[in-house]
Amino acid sequence: MLKKIFVFLIAIFVIFNFCKAEEVNMKKILLIIANNGFRDEELLKPKKIFEENGFKPVIASTSLNTAQGMLGAKVKPDILISEVNVDDYEAVVFVGGVGASGYWNDPLAHKIANEFYNKGKIVSAICIAPVTLANAGLLKNKKATVWESEAGQIKNKGAQYTGKPVEKDGKIITASGPFAAEEFGRTIVEELSK
Repeated sequence: MLKKIFVFLIAIFVIFNFCKAEEVNMKKILLIIANNGFRDEELLKPKKIFEENGFKPVIASTSLNTAQGMLGAKVKPDILISEVNVDDYEAVVFVGGVGASGYWNDPLAHKIANEFYNKGKIVSAICIAPVTLANAGLLKNKKATVWESEAGQIKNKGAQYTGKPVEKDGKIITASGPFAAEEFGRTIVEELSK
């Protein structure tokens, strides 16, 4: 009887450690949200697509307090934006919503976006968040899209505004709003699968 219990416990230990190893080996995607006023579906739809395709989404914000979406979603960030190590991730997603304007002129957000880009990783943004990429200098002479009200801001920084729901130019992927969230998520996964 003790031998059976011992074998059972060993089996549980092996399975647990295998699952932990699999999780550690999962490729991660960083999603940066505003702590207040992120757009729910622009976070949740791509996040679901990433998970369904074997990626581990990691949510970063300026606070570890529960973040509030514009439509009521509540999300607990995994890490602070100040703790981001670009080498840990395959891609970064700047999530839109009214709160995303807080990153437009944020030096740390610009540094993170540029580090991803300079390391040949995917840099993406949806809704009004492409303004952050434009202000970081990443959209100059690049095809990009954004929520229509902010088109002038990215054009002023040298972007070639296309107005498409989703636009990809090299490793930069932008999307224009919540209605494009699924296509945006799929486009990121497709690029990561190349």
